[in-house]
Parts: sequence; structure tokens; C-alpha cells
Amino acid sequence: GCKFNAGQVRRVLEGPLASALGTVVYSPQGSGPLVQSLAELLQSQAKEVVPPRYKLVCQVLLGQQGQQSLLVASRALWDPESDSFASATFTNASLFAVAIVHGVYFE
Repeated sequence: GCKFNAGQVRRVLEGPLASALGTVVYSPQGSGPLVQSLAELLQSQAKEVVPPRYKLVCQVLLGQQGQQSLLVASRALWDPESDSFASATFTNASLFAVAIVHGVYFE
């Protein structure tokens, strides 16, 4: 119970992503505030299932759905024994979203 459970955090991310973006149509002007509020929501949801000694970093990427291809990668300097991450994706006819939460153990 004291470790970052990536599977549990991923399941926590998937629900709010789907409910917040289910019928949203992509708009370049509205995507900034939407991503910011979504990141805050996901971070608060993840905090409920992550042990208290972890610091969380939440990143959300939102883009227009089209014929493009996208690769999202991240690197971090951390302890593989205690630190971890979880990610979730969502797509609809208009947009795609990728959410990543990094959990870094704070000693």
C-alpha cells in the first residue's frame, strides 16, 4: 500500500478523461483552459489513490484528431524502486488527449 500503483492510477485517469471530453469538439482557442482544468482535476483524483509521500506531476496533451501520427515520450531521473508513472489516452471524432502522471517518492 505504500508504493505508486500505476494500474490503479491509470484507471483513475481514464474515467475523468472520458467524462470531461466525451462530446467536446476541438477548438484551438478553448483548448488551453480545458487542458489546465483537466490537469488539475486529474491530479486531484490521482492524489486520492496515491500514498501521501509521493509528489505528483500531471501533464495533459490535447490535439485535433486528423490523419496525423503522434508519439509522446518523457524522460526522468528517478529511483526505479519507488518512483513510477501512469498514462491514459482518450479519443473521439474531434480530438485526442494523453494524460501522464509521474509519482516521485519524497523522502
